[in-house]
Amino acid sequence: MSGRSVLKRIDWLSVLFYVLLVTIGWLNIYSSTFTDADPSIFNFSTLHGKQLFFFGASIVTIIVIMALEASFFERFSSLLYIVSVVLLLGLFFFGKTIAGATSWYSLGFFNLQPSELAKVGTALALAKYLSDIQTDIKRRKDQLYAFLIILIPPFLIVPQPDPGSALIFFALIFVIFREGLPLYYLAIGFLAVLVFVTTLMFGTLWVGFTIVLLLVLFFLLKKKRFKLPIVPLITFAVVTILFSLSVNFVFNSVFEQRHRDRFSLWLRLEKDPAKLEQIRKTIGYNTYQSEKAIESGGFFGKGFLEGTRTKGDFVPEQHTDYIFSTVGEEWGFIGTATVVILFTLMLLRLVHLAERQKNNFSRMYGYGVISILLFHYFINIGMVIGVLPTIGIPLPFFSYGGSGLLFFSILLFVFLKLDTNRLKEGI
Repeated sequence: MSGRSVLKRIDWLSVLFYVLLVTIGWLNIYSSTFTDADPSIFNFSTLHGKQLFFFGASIVTIIVIMALEASFFERFSSLLYIVSVVLLLGLFFFGKTIAGATSWYSLGFFNLQPSELAKVGTALALAKYLSDIQTDIKRRKDQLYAFLIILIPPFLIVPQPDPGSALIFFALIFVIFREGLPLYYLAIGFLAVLVFVTTLMFGTLWVGFTIVLLLVLFFLLKKKRFKLPIVPLITFAVVTILFSLSVNFVFNSVFEQRHRDRFSLWLRLEKDPAKLEQIRKTIGYNTYQSEKAIESGGFFGKGFLEGTRTKGDFVPEQHTDYIFSTVGEEWGFIGTATVVILFTLMLLRLVHLAERQKNNFSRMYGYGVISILLFHYFINIGMVIGVLPTIGIPLPFFSYGGSGLLFFSILLFVFLKLDTNRLKEGI
């Protein structure tokens, strides 16, 4: 496909959303890192200068992606996945530790985070596998292989430790649901989260009592309203209670203290007001200051470069995971609503593009992109406004980070390249 043809067929609305989000994000990175001593935009030794450099690098990479044949990404998807897994393994031997996590390679002029590459590689490999089997993925063998493709990268990322990045890979399970995975898997996952949280809040005794009570009610009403077999119900209840019994062990023996503190703050598990306040001032400090910064912005905000909490460095690492609080303080409700609307419109547009694909690989990869971006977007904003625990997940195209911006750009524009080829029956 010629360059002129690609320019005609690329979805410019998605490109517009991308440019707007990156630009607004960069302006807020500039604001959160700005100092009177060095106001220059093009000083590449500053954080905002580095982000501008990586935006330029992303543009060059996008041009390369658009110049490649669409078939390239399907043909080499498995290879890219293997390379990303090898790079994750290499972190155990050659990784650089930043903020307590050995998640980076130091390349001199910048640090490479291979988990970002792994998101692209896993989305491509999953799409390749699902498109190759040409089925609604009803066989357990097919389901197992699909789950393994998703689970291998987070298995290597969790020990770094970087549980936030590992969590994102589970978003790709929604791709398998789109392709026919039975919904009871989703119900089991939701139930596991519900049992985990309620056990922490109320204890195993109450969870077990509730399950037994529901089982008795099902048994009493079975003949009249339900046609559910008793043996599977009893088995399900026993497994659920055993899972509940394991929650405290996992929470106290597997989780690190900082993770326990974050759950304690989020779920208000600590009953001692003094200890809870101490946790709030330490582990919950970022979220607390972020909430205050957003509240102080009001409806219209304080104005660009006028955020007092932003200028005073009240929110630690505000230019990364908490960049949304800068938007709230300086641009107010109008600014935060604009960012939320832009992200939502982009995701809806990508759903539209995915659904119009005639090639299975392109559609499945498109839903992989949507799932990853949606998880990042939902969890980051939920974390910043205090409705979700802090787990260190950046806002796509927005938060500071060269690896993040580069690989989010690759993730998106590989799909937009595949979309330019959508009228062909195969790639």
